[in-house]
Parts: sequence; structure tokens; C-alpha cells
Amino acid sequence: MLVTIPDVLKPQEVAHIRRVLEETDWVDGRVTAGDQAGTVKRNLQVPVDSPVARELGEIVLRALGTNSGFMTAALPLRVLPPMFNRYDEGMTFGAHVDGSIRAVPGSGQRLRTDVSSTLFLTPPEDYDGGELVVHDTYGTHTVKLPAGHMVVYPATSMHSVTPVTRGSRWASFFWTQSMIRDDWRRHMLYELDKSIMSIRARMADDDLAVVGLTAHYHNLIRHWAET
Repeated sequence: MLVTIPDVLKPQEVAHIRRVLEETDWVDGRVTAGDQAGTVKRNLQVPVDSPVARELGEIVLRALGTNSGFMTAALPLRVLPPMFNRYDEGMTFGAHVDGSIRAVPGSGQRLRTDVSSTLFLTPPEDYDGGELVVHDTYGTHTVKLPAGHMVVYPATSMHSVTPVTRGSRWASFFWTQSMIRDDWRRHMLYELDKSIMSIRARMADDDLAVVGLTAHYHNLIRHWAET
């Protein structure tokens, strides 16, 4: 399931993050890549343990905490601290699948990567190339979103970033361990929740049909959730 979520960050939040990133140091993005991904990864990242990464990551996490689209699509249990990358001209990331387990910096904890997220920080007109390409059972999806918009997709999906041929593409990226491990079950719950919201827009919240569907939604989460 691939879902685009608009306006995760306000324009002033994007502008602030950009200003801070323009003054920070970047390192080779391969420092956080696995053996296979490291052979096809050509980008830059903010060091994950830097004060800048922590400060800007908190801005992203606060925004996610109030975003109903992210909550509905990911059903998050734990979110890895957001990281930040950039693709300058000529940089790319070849086809790969994200590692299944990530360490949470400074905590000794580990997180299962169920959902991958890319939060775009650069307006699409400012660069050429740099599209996120996600391959799943329904085909190939090419994603290039306005600054402040985000895409979430199963971390099990093979994906890549096409070469940047003009400008520079900046983004925040992170992984989520979902309460619902299975992507198909998350997909069903997402579609059910969207249907409930559509029905609620036309009917009273105390209508028995609304109450019944909402009950089924929450009972399915109770049945499937891992905490």
C-alpha cells in the first residue's frame, strides 16, 4: 500500500528545516546503508547522532503525532528518529530493499521496519530527476511530491531514487514499526477507516451503521495488533 499524505509540514516548518540544513555538515550516505544498499547508494546525509538531526527530527515527529493520515496509514507503534538526506547533481540510489531491523540511536533498542516514509523538503520545480520509484505487486510507482508532502509505503518494497540531473533534492526519511505487521491487513484497515470517514460525513455518528462499522474496525485492530 502506497499512500501520499499532503501538508505534513507547514511551509514555515519546511523553510526553518531548510535554513538549518543549509548550515550543517553532511556525510556520505553509505554510513547507514547495508552491504547491498551501500553498493548502489550515492547521496549525502546529516549524521544521525548530531544535534541538528535530533532538533529537526523532533519537528517531524511532532507533525506526525497530529497527522491523521499518517496514523491511519501506518498505525504506528514506534517511529525511528527521522533522518535527513540530499541528492545533488549526479547522485542516485539504485534498487534496494530496506533492512528489516534498525537500531534506535542511543537507546540500545531495535525496531522492525514495517513502513518506509519519505518527507520531501524541496519543491519539485527546483530539481530534475530524483524521483522515488517504488515497485510492488501492483506495478511501479514514481513519486515526486511538493515540499512538506510525504509518501508512506511498505518497507518490504524494492525501491530506488533516480539520478538528479539538475539542482538538489532534500528529504527526511524514516521507518515505522506498525502495530499491524502485515501490509495487506494494514491496507484493509486503511480502506475500512476511509470508508467509515466517508459515511460519517453523510450520517450521524450515532447511526447504527456508523457505530457498527467503527466497532468492526477497532475489533480488527484488537485482534491483529502487536504491542
